[in-house]
Amino acid sequence: TANLDPISTSRIEGLITNIIHRYNTTIIMATHDMSQGQRLADRIGVLINGEILQTGGSREVFTSPRNREVAEFVGIENIMNGVIAASEEGLVAIDIGGKVIAAISNYPVGEEVCACVRPEDITLALSEAPSSARNLFIGEITRVVSVGSLTRVEIDCSFPLTALVTKRSAEELGLEKGKLVYATFKATGVHIIKK
Repeated sequence: TANLDPISTSRIEGLITNIIHRYNTTIIMATHDMSQGQRLADRIGVLINGEILQTGGSREVFTSPRNREVAEFVGIENIMNGVIAASEEGLVAIDIGGKVIAAISNYPVGEEVCACVRPEDITLALSEAPSSARNLFIGEITRVVSVGSLTRVEIDCSFPLTALVTKRSAEELGLEKGKLVYATFKATGVHIIKK
């Protein structure tokens, strides 16, 4: 469906879904469209350089990639290298070069890891607001790009962070290059990969 218009793509996806249910069959499909993969697949295999690096349910593959390569492939834009600096009852502090990210993990202190945060799991605000999110960073917007019904916001928090917000939120917050924003995300929204 790569070269089809959105209406035709939707029709083809409907036909595929209908065939699966009608004939109770399995279909093997290749796509580079991550959204399409999530819409159609019960199970996903990530094939990179001729090798299947991970298989699993759609949610599992997209939220818990096995390694950095898979994380990048499935669209996790925020991948920060760090070291577990502290650990207490399943909550860890990851030092990413002077800043600390809170996450849920049982990795030991001293373990080198990558902290992965999906851009849609980041909330932006113009001021610090009460929140249950354990991760709060202030940063300057470096780029704002319209992506369909969403807006992609790149922020310099002394480390790069990318958030996806609705167009309406972007307009209401007046998000533009040079503006300071507060970026928050939950510890449960951080997926940790051992380096």
